[in-house]
Amino acid sequence: MPKPTQLDFNLKGGPRESAAPARPPEPEVLSVSALTRTIRSLIELGVGDVWVEGEVSNLRRQASGHMYFTLKDASSQVACVLFAGQAAQIRGAVVADGAQLQIFGQATVYEARGNYQIIVRRVRERGAGALQAKFDELKRRLADEGLFSQDRKRPLPAFPRRIGVVTSPTGAAIRDFLNVLHRRQKGIGVVIFPVRVQGKGAAAEIAEAVALLGDPAASGIGPVDVIVLTRGGGSLEDLWEFNEEVVARAIGSSAVPVVSAVGHEIDFTIADFAADVRAPTPSAAAEILSADAGELLARLAHLGSRLRRSAVSRFEVLRQRADGFRRTVLFSEPPRRLRQCGQDLDRMSDDLGRGASEPLRARRLVVERASGVLSSHSPAKKIGEALAFLERSRSAMLRCPENRLAVERSLLERNAALLGALNPSAALARGYTLTLDADGRLIRAAAAVSPGQVLTTRFADGTVRSVAG
Repeated sequence: MPKPTQLDFNLKGGPRESAAPARPPEPEVLSVSALTRTIRSLIELGVGDVWVEGEVSNLRRQASGHMYFTLKDASSQVACVLFAGQAAQIRGAVVADGAQLQIFGQATVYEARGNYQIIVRRVRERGAGALQAKFDELKRRLADEGLFSQDRKRPLPAFPRRIGVVTSPTGAAIRDFLNVLHRRQKGIGVVIFPVRVQGKGAAAEIAEAVALLGDPAASGIGPVDVIVLTRGGGSLEDLWEFNEEVVARAIGSSAVPVVSAVGHEIDFTIADFAADVRAPTPSAAAEILSADAGELLARLAHLGSRLRRSAVSRFEVLRQRADGFRRTVLFSEPPRRLRQCGQDLDRMSDDLGRGASEPLRARRLVVERASGVLSSHSPAKKIGEALAFLERSRSAMLRCPENRLAVERSLLERNAALLGALNPSAALARGYTLTLDADGRLIRAAAAVSPGQVLTTRFADGTVRSVAG
């Protein structure tokens, strides 16, 4: 068997010395900057200008006009920068989150951070990207099923007493929603169902929250009149949990109406199409679900004025009708008939005086019976009863709106007193205070406070910051 051959090379040239082995040279130690420059040179020389295709995400537009974004595919991503001068020369392609683009540029290294990137010079558009395509496909499929049909949309309650809100309890969306809601109409109950609104598994939490709020027996929370889904704005990836099919089907199966207030006015999600009402922002959702207290009072005053005008108008109609009855023949006929009967009696008395006594008695009996019949059927009695009934009806009609207004006024005063008693500001005015931690959460017990923790104590006329000892 041949033995392996060892080859020795002297890179500096010349014959190999047979003397003792030389001492190994000291390794060359590079600075970070030198290493980064070396790598940059290798990438720029080895890769150079290149075409790359992928999906745009995390797009940032600077005030300088430069654009920074990430180009990614299923397994990798690369940072890209499109400087303002080059961006102004691009035509026919829109750089936006979710767009599928082909870019041409130089592969290099951003030495300050040691990250490799592509300096973009040309851009070609190649479709809407994987996420946008998935969005469009799901939207089309659910629309074909009728999940977005207007016939399925339910009206919102005019005056909801309890609202269920599915959102992150620490986000700005819930603060905006509550501020607008209680500024417009105090006293509306709000149940916050905390969920994650971004990240893997968040869609399942959102769908479960919608199902539980729509089923009071299962949740143990109690019934709500309407459900609000809300979160702040973001990119397509940030809002993607509200584009999942499980969320859309939970909204469609909800037993109570659902309002979607996800993102900003320009953001649209699958949840918006499945919901009964889409609100462009969390604040707009609060305005949709609340009534302005001032407008309600003005409406009540207007309705009361209309009721008074209607009652006065009805009374005037009945009075004119009664005056008309007095001027009719029905009222003038009885006196005339009575005068005629008197004349007939006088004539018959004269005839009886000239006749025999017996015929006189017979005729007197006939006259008496006729007089009795006439008295029993006299219109005057019936007219008197009708006038009395009209008077009673008029009195009852005048009392009805006054009594109704008194009842409504008493109910309004009781509700106003109850709202004033429940107002947290009233409790603060009586000398109570609220202590909050740095995140604005209410501290309910001394055991929840840690030494050194920054606390905010709210009084009726202001706040005081303190540090726990």
